[in-house]
Amino acid sequence: MAKDVIVACDFSSREQVLGFLDRFEGQSRKPFVKIGMELFYGAGPEIVREIKRRGHKIFLDLKLHDIPNTVRKTMKVLAGLDVDMTNLHAAGTIEMMRAAIEGLTREDGTRPVLIAVTQLTSTSEERMRSELLIDAPLPEVVRKYASNAREAGLDGVVCSPLEASLVKDACGADFLTVTPGVRFADAGKDDQVRITTPERARQIGSDYIVVGRPVTAAEDPVAAYKRCVKEFLNEEI
Repeated sequence: MAKDVIVACDFSSREQVLGFLDRFEGQSRKPFVKIGMELFYGAGPEIVREIKRRGHKIFLDLKLHDIPNTVRKTMKVLAGLDVDMTNLHAAGTIEMMRAAIEGLTREDGTRPVLIAVTQLTSTSEERMRSELLIDAPLPEVVRKYASNAREAGLDGVVCSPLEASLVKDACGADFLTVTPGVRFADAGKDDQVRITTPERARQIGSDYIVVGRPVTAAEDPVAAYKRCVKEFLNEEI
């Protein structure tokens, strides 16, 4: 898959997300869309099918983390939704990640891109130590989780853009880095901690950036999306 900007459609209803995507009708480029837990639980699997029918690529962001058998069976269901990318938590172990690939792979051998969350971009090293009792430095934890995902056969990881080059060094240039925590230089951080700009994310090795509120809450979402594409991909649309 080529590098791209993924727009996080963190809405709670079908009406909200479709109203937002209506803004892009007639545009030469339809954004790659992330559907997270809020929208999926609020609108159900049919919203995935509807957005797919509209011509958007979809990253289904449900962050599965359960026993291997449950994850295997759940991924088998998700494989039928024809999404382009989905994910799980790398903390669920190599066995769980391998089970996920088994479930996600269709009878014809095809499957969506599967990536693993290393550490959420809202997590700081201080919180990791005090609340999760993980004493290793955060970059070391990200590197280990990414290496486990690579060993399990996954395609890449979700990580902070600040850790993209670290992941590439550990797992190879072909191992995908999908990076939330991206903000324009003139925007606030919101609840993210480990963040950077679209341009800087490109420079340090992100394959995909995930951008939410800087686009979805913008006065002109189409213009904000085009700005992301220009800064990250160096393309005019």
